[in-house]
Amino acid sequence: MATNTTYRGPSDLPDVVPVFPLPGALLLPRGQLPLNIFEPRYLAMVDDAFLSGRRLIGMVQPVPADEEARRPTLSAVGCIGRITQLAESGDGRYMLSLTGISRFRIVEELSVTTPYRQCRIDCTPYEGDFEARVGEDDVDRDGLLKTLKEFLDVNDMEADWDGIRRAPTEILVNALCMMSPWGLKEKQALLEAPDLKTRAALLVAVTEVALAKDRPADDKQPLN
Repeated sequence: MATNTTYRGPSDLPDVVPVFPLPGALLLPRGQLPLNIFEPRYLAMVDDAFLSGRRLIGMVQPVPADEEARRPTLSAVGCIGRITQLAESGDGRYMLSLTGISRFRIVEELSVTTPYRQCRIDCTPYEGDFEARVGEDDVDRDGLLKTLKEFLDVNDMEADWDGIRRAPTEILVNALCMMSPWGLKEKQALLEAPDLKTRAALLVAVTEVALAKDRPADDKQPLN
């Protein structure tokens, strides 16, 4: 994890964190999420995160039906991250990188005076998130790479295959999930997957459904 602070378990994290509801933004443990912060309430959130010394922010997706609302309903599960890079743009924005630590369940949203929202959280259901590379041997890596190649080919995209082949399986799976173009429901399902194997299989399944829709009718296999 790209941070000078080590988190060994849920007890190393606070019970209350500021939360950033952002549609389509998926953060996973040890993943790197770039953010461009420009709204005053979230600029204040970043300032306060630094003043506290913790530099922690909880990323939460809004419930899909509420994604356009100014105060959307929050999904029950999010991921806490630490600000590991921060730069000022010169025009009032912050450009930062958030490194994922652990998923959490929202216990309750607090009534606060800050312009940003804060929640009491519980990370204990996700103690496995604190240990890197758990479950890598169970992932069908070859199947994942096959689906990735087909997706890239269909969309006329290129990739650094040398880097992909060298990447540890956990980093590869989580990075592909975070970068995937799928919707809120799919990304929330990827976040809540119980283990790495399930997350990888779900990513493959969602991608294959999209690929099946894009294939010409002549290329589709008949149903038995």
